[in-house]
Amino acid sequence: ALTSPAVAAPEKSGAVDLDVLFVSAHPDDEASSLATLGQWKEKHGTRSGVITITRGEGGGNAIGLEEGPPLGIIREREERTAIGMAGVENLYNLDRVDFWYTASAPLSEQIWGHDETLAQIVRVIRQTRPEIIMTMNPSPTPGNHGNHQQAARFAAEAYAAAGDPTAFPEQLSTEGLRPFRPAKLLKTGGTGTSSAGPACATSFTPTVGTDQVFGIWEGTLSASGQTWGQIETAAAREYKSQGWGNRAEAPTDPARIRCDFYTLIDSRVPYDATDTSPEAILRGSVLPAVAGGLPQGTEFHLTTDRFDAAPGDTLTVTAHVRSADKRLSRPRVELRAPEGWQVSGDGSLGTSVGDRERTATFTVTVPADATANQQRLLSATLTTDGQGTGRTDEAVRVVAGVRGTLEPLPEVGMFRDWAAGSGNSALDTLIKPVLTLGSGQSRQVRVDLRNFSGSTQQGAVTLGLPAGFAAEPATATYSGLAAGASGSVTFTVTNTDASLPTANAGGVNGDYPITITTTSTLDSTVETGALEIVPTTVVPHAGHDHAVDGVEHAGEYPGPTLDLSRIWEGEATTPQDASATGKIAWTEDALKVIVHVTDDTLGRKVVPQDCKRQRRTDSVEIIVDPKGNSTDTSTAFKAGIFPVTDDPANGDPPCWQRDADNRQGPGAQTAPGMTVVSKVSSPYTGYTIETSIPFAVLPDAVDPARMGLNILIYDSDTQDLSSQSRLGWSTFTGVRADPYRYGLATLPGYTPAARQPSTPVFPDTAARSVHSPQTIAQSVVDGVAPAAVPRLPERALTLSKVQAVPGGVQVTVRADRTGTAYLYAWDGDVDHGALTVELRAGQPQTVLVPTDGSDVSSVLAAFESDGRALARQAAVN
Repeated sequence: ALTSPAVAAPEKSGAVDLDVLFVSAHPDDEASSLATLGQWKEKHGTRSGVITITRGEGGGNAIGLEEGPPLGIIREREERTAIGMAGVENLYNLDRVDFWYTASAPLSEQIWGHDETLAQIVRVIRQTRPEIIMTMNPSPTPGNHGNHQQAARFAAEAYAAAGDPTAFPEQLSTEGLRPFRPAKLLKTGGTGTSSAGPACATSFTPTVGTDQVFGIWEGTLSASGQTWGQIETAAAREYKSQGWGNRAEAPTDPARIRCDFYTLIDSRVPYDATDTSPEAILRGSVLPAVAGGLPQGTEFHLTTDRFDAAPGDTLTVTAHVRSADKRLSRPRVELRAPEGWQVSGDGSLGTSVGDRERTATFTVTVPADATANQQRLLSATLTTDGQGTGRTDEAVRVVAGVRGTLEPLPEVGMFRDWAAGSGNSALDTLIKPVLTLGSGQSRQVRVDLRNFSGSTQQGAVTLGLPAGFAAEPATATYSGLAAGASGSVTFTVTNTDASLPTANAGGVNGDYPITITTTSTLDSTVETGALEIVPTTVVPHAGHDHAVDGVEHAGEYPGPTLDLSRIWEGEATTPQDASATGKIAWTEDALKVIVHVTDDTLGRKVVPQDCKRQRRTDSVEIIVDPKGNSTDTSTAFKAGIFPVTDDPANGDPPCWQRDADNRQGPGAQTAPGMTVVSKVSSPYTGYTIETSIPFAVLPDAVDPARMGLNILIYDSDTQDLSSQSRLGWSTFTGVRADPYRYGLATLPGYTPAARQPSTPVFPDTAARSVHSPQTIAQSVVDGVAPAAVPRLPERALTLSKVQAVPGGVQVTVRADRTGTAYLYAWDGDVDHGALTVELRAGQPQTVLVPTDGSDVSSVLAAFESDGRALARQAAVN
């Protein structure tokens, strides 16, 4: 936990100066990078900070009943303790709500607010001036949390905006900040292969050859004698509320210890792509370059007029050079392209370059016979007169004259637009294009065309499908596609063999690979993609005398049995350990579902007040997407049902609630009329859950020809509120948040009532920085206002006459403007009492901050006024 000085820090003109800033969405997102940050701190004195957009108050709680803002404050303390073990002292919470688990970046952006959140991140960068920005994966790869994606997109945008004086100009004119240009932007992880052990950094082979991936081995010994991997594991265990307290020991065999990997998104400074040392990321910005390199802080990077170029095209490549601290003498740029490519242009930058950027422009011609669908590197070297040399690279992609690609999923399409618009098109290259279709069903498949050539084109597109699929037509033609224009052709694709395995049991990890061959008058090219088969079922009308009693009576469920035993995440199971089947039927006013679960060990029972976050222990999750077309779960229904609770006075009954859907909350409030009966075997071998879900509580009227459906089983064999295995019907990694991967159901004979869709209700109460003494104590020290809002001047709030008195601490509070003061009696680690005071300009108030009788050393105060804030501290006399 953060320990602050007993007395207020002196007034200062600026905030703390950081070297590295990690931008994340929740507490614990940085956990896998702490071995890296700790090494850098211990060896080089590198000072790192973390931005956490939310406090994770929407997550589970394995240690208590707190939820919402109180849980957020707990998770903040966990994070401060964890990152402190790596020497990280500066944590900036932005007070955005952690609404629920989602795979949707656009939904995250909508709820957090784009401009407001981006402004906060830019403000922190301009105040703390970190040379390196690190973040998460911004792309919608399968299973990637939507909050993580959006946090990373904010980080990339802030990296560009912080140095732009036209971005958030009020921060310059009103707040007195200055533009700042971070040197490097990286994301965690690397896509490729590597061996474990001390050579993990040198053995890494990227999937895309142009990726610049750096590795830092976790086996390096710290001054404590432990490896940094061991320290990182110990730090992760501090996240006890997330069930991480029993995390397995880190390996001690050097041959089994892995690297932390980071992929370079952008660099404004020269770098050596062959440098595999732990300092590689730091060199040229936080640390000087190696001997013979350019002066520290020299900017040298390339830009191109576009990312995609067809064979025979020309690209304009610009080299940017700037040296704010030391003028470069006779700088010159040499640009190198792949063999066979032509380069023209003068790389001379004049007699010298200082803090005003100079550029050199080159023209690069792609050979007419260049192979399409490949990324290639353009490399440049900057030489000087006795001041060293530096290198940099920029990737471009060679595409066919006409490129045909599988239509993107909606959120993939939005990501591609963002990546192109933000200058990060290379991030799109690792997203495999996929579409789903129901087992034995047909769907429309669109192939998008783009003419990259300089002339009007015509040609044909052919889908290459695996056995068990057919396309109509087999080949589609196009014509009159103008230079630079886009178009499309459409096929009807049918799964002709309904016996093919569905979900992640089918194809390769669920993907049936396909090819898209596109011809033009210039060339022919082949792109790849995949189809995924989701399971389908027919939901019949319930049999006569149906009842919700936890027993499957003869004829009650006349439809097929659903296999719910496939793993989608976690540990493999045997049929005795965890397996399940289910059936579903409809009545005039409800869906009826019965689920039979075989289980060898009952996980921890929750108390009725903790009936939420079903994934933590044994439970069933039933998901209905009424029209089978949702892009995220805000338009779906998700019920989490616990078969039993820890409530012996009432017979340990089941409980249920809605989670991460159109109206999250307790079942009785959010799904009125829903009934649940649970039968738990004794001795324990499993349980049966039967439920009736009124159509009226669904977010929209059901489409009887296409209802999205999934049933998931969570299996826990422990008492620490953590599930080990996740099973279900339509099973893919992260499937609970991916409606496009749910199974599909038809309801013959059902006619839905006319109705309007329900507007989603989102959690809107976030933990706030003014309610966090930990945040306030840090703000006093480092100068960044609570929640990274504009900072009030020191004179805005004064604390005086602070003294211990019976019952608490007495303090006189005076403000120079109207606002709210949040006061805390503080012992340097935790608070022992709090008081909120409304203040008017120039009207001091003497107040008593009540305490619990513990000794306190100071009073902390956060003051808010008109969207701005200030932290203050005064010692107790």
